[in-house]
Amino acid sequence: MKTKNSHRETAQFPEMRTVKQIVLYGAEHGADKKQYMFENFDGDVQTKTFREVFHDVHGFGQMLYARGLRGKKIAILSENSYYWIAAYFAVITGKMTAIPLDPKLPAEDLTELMVRSGCNAIVYSKTYAPAIAMMREDENVRLTDYIPIEAFYALVQEGYDDLAKGTADYIDDEVLPDDLAFIVYTSGTTGKSKGVMLSQNNVAADAAAAVRVMTGGHAIGFLPLNHTFSWVGALFTGCLLTNWGYICTSIKDIQSDLKTYKPQNFSAVPLVVETIYDRIWKTARKGGMEETMQKGLRLSRFLMRHGIDMRRRIFRRIIDNLGGNLEMIVCGGAYLDEKYERGMYDFGIRIINGYGITECSPAVTCNRLDNFRFGSVGLPLPCCEIMIHDPDAEGVGEIYVRGDNVMLGYYDDPEATAEAFDGEWFKTGDFGYMDADGFLYYRGRKKNLIVLSNGKNVSPEELEDKLSAIPYVKEVLVYEEGRRIAAEFFLDTENTPDAAERLRSDVDAVNRRMPSFKQIGRIKTRDTEFPKTTSLKIIRNYDKRNV
Repeated sequence: MKTKNSHRETAQFPEMRTVKQIVLYGAEHGADKKQYMFENFDGDVQTKTFREVFHDVHGFGQMLYARGLRGKKIAILSENSYYWIAAYFAVITGKMTAIPLDPKLPAEDLTELMVRSGCNAIVYSKTYAPAIAMMREDENVRLTDYIPIEAFYALVQEGYDDLAKGTADYIDDEVLPDDLAFIVYTSGTTGKSKGVMLSQNNVAADAAAAVRVMTGGHAIGFLPLNHTFSWVGALFTGCLLTNWGYICTSIKDIQSDLKTYKPQNFSAVPLVVETIYDRIWKTARKGGMEETMQKGLRLSRFLMRHGIDMRRRIFRRIIDNLGGNLEMIVCGGAYLDEKYERGMYDFGIRIINGYGITECSPAVTCNRLDNFRFGSVGLPLPCCEIMIHDPDAEGVGEIYVRGDNVMLGYYDDPEATAEAFDGEWFKTGDFGYMDADGFLYYRGRKKNLIVLSNGKNVSPEELEDKLSAIPYVKEVLVYEEGRRIAAEFFLDTENTPDAAERLRSDVDAVNRRMPSFKQIGRIKTRDTEFPKTTSLKIIRNYDKRNV
């Protein structure tokens, strides 16, 4: 049995079938408007307009063509920076394939990816010189060009010098919707990463669809630029909306960056939202303001029930500490507990929760400013449709996706590609259900399911969601151990010294609200955070014997 949703939306917006068109659209319509603020090589904050950014992109792209890299694969290995973005735009506006590398990976893994991808050139920053040295020494690495990003402006000039000779302009080269534009190596919580092949049209369709359902003002960007979420959440949508953003160099500076650059929005993984919300309450407790805030919430909710929205005035101090202009946070990449959505909403800040996966470029669904459900990950974007495959009695089944944003396949892995599709539907490996209005609710990964001896399937993410609501639980991981469901906790003993003593009774309270087969049978605690991927997801298959 299958249930499906074909929700479609329309909006007045130019059709975009390549990311090259998106970059060119931004350059033309943004012109002399500010596009980026960033720290330059000297550590000074610099501003570039859309026209100036395109000047750099144009020169850098021509340099790549002059070096014979048309039709080649080009990796980018650098920390977040303006120069990363300009190099990336240069690659994808030409007949080339970008391989954005995760800079947090060990040098050995980065070198292996160069071998597996058959990459031809790499743009890198000096921070990663050890990895570059390893690549140079590996006889299986096929890189012909090592391009230091610190030479950025000389490289741009190299391109313009080539144009001055009368060479054909790379920007005139025809880029087609089906051209392979990206190979993205995923950072999954289990197993070896796969190279997701995304076409020009895949990412362009996803970015344009996101803009059709969501608009916004100026932003700050601190998501890792190698992650597809940052492309749709900031880079390409910024080109389409012709609005500016500040490029953060470190998530550690988010508080000061919010106050300095006063964004209207930003995109983030759930951990950032959780940290902001928890810090608000922690600061209130330390300052003796918790009861005042509770009174403010009661007043605000009463007024909201009568159609009067005073949230941002009542909680002006909180809004000001977040820059004064913050209205929404686009959230994705992992599960976000509903309490954070509701909590931030109470302060006058909307959490736009969505669902995506790298193989879908990545956004699949999102809530809207004027049409949302707490706890859901929203409605499908207009570039795709979803269905729930083989739902159980509760309507939960595997999430299938089809549409323009679905990948071409996995690089050099036809078997994995074939396994990932059911006809024209991409099998996400994620479980969820849809309500009567088409809102999707995420329930967890298929490969993480706990299959009990009685044949019942239990989603550990569902249980982790409920257990994480215990106030002093910082992290929790649920898994099967000895035919019982075990829960392992990392607790906030700093603010709750008796957390370990209270845990058993609080878990029992959760158990009483659950059917017997979903109840936690074994409890463990740990003294350190769980090991995580570079995208801050807990690694589920870490060796539990060594903790």
